Amino acid sequence: MASPHTQTVPGARLLIDAWAPGDGSLSAGGLWLRRLAIVALGIAAIAIAAKIRVPFWPVPMTMQTFVILSLGAACGPRLALGTILGYLTIGALGFDVFTSSSADNNGIAYMLGGTGGYLLGYVLAVVALGLLAERGWDRSPWSLLGAMLIGQVLIFAPGLLWLGHLYAETKGWAWTVEVGLTPFLLGEVLKMALAMLLFPMLWRSVGKARG
Repeated sequence: MASPHTQTVPGARLLIDAWAPGDGSLSAGGLWLRRLAIVALGIAAIAIAAKIRVPFWPVPMTMQTFVILSLGAACGPRLALGTILGYLTIGALGFDVFTSSSADNNGIAYMLGGTGGYLLGYVLAVVALGLLAERGWDRSPWSLLGAMLIGQVLIFAPGLLWLGHLYAETKGWAWTVEVGLTPFLLGEVLKMALAMLLFPMLWRSVGKARG
């Protein structure tokens, strides 16, 4: 699936391996420290992205889904899964790391509310993006778009199903879609377009640097 115009890096299946090789140059302990550092930085990036609101239409836009899907594509299924599970664990302990959480609305109670399905979707999406990236889907804009679309479906499908489970009986499924999907579509399209530009460019820059 890699674009013929995208330079590859020998031995690197994932962008993280191309930017920060962890092969024979590191001991077993060094590899684990590298992985822990990547996970910690990923958790911090997700939490920060969840709280930054960019003025947009029809609702303010966060970059959380962009960061989550990008982590899956850049780090692969195992590191990305560890990152998102670490993020969710920190949130479950009561830390204010979610988009709409607060000092009074956090932890397990928040996670079982209206956003609970989307949080599950994050887990599914990072694994899917990581598996697809291992197969080269992040090397060209159009294959990456396909991977991102799959990730979006895996986020929004459980998100809408859980939201509907909580509220559809009283508010209806049309309301569920209107509140849980429609306001975010334009922002998600913009974020996918950004990823389509960013990832092939990063692969090309790595190839040139090592060429």
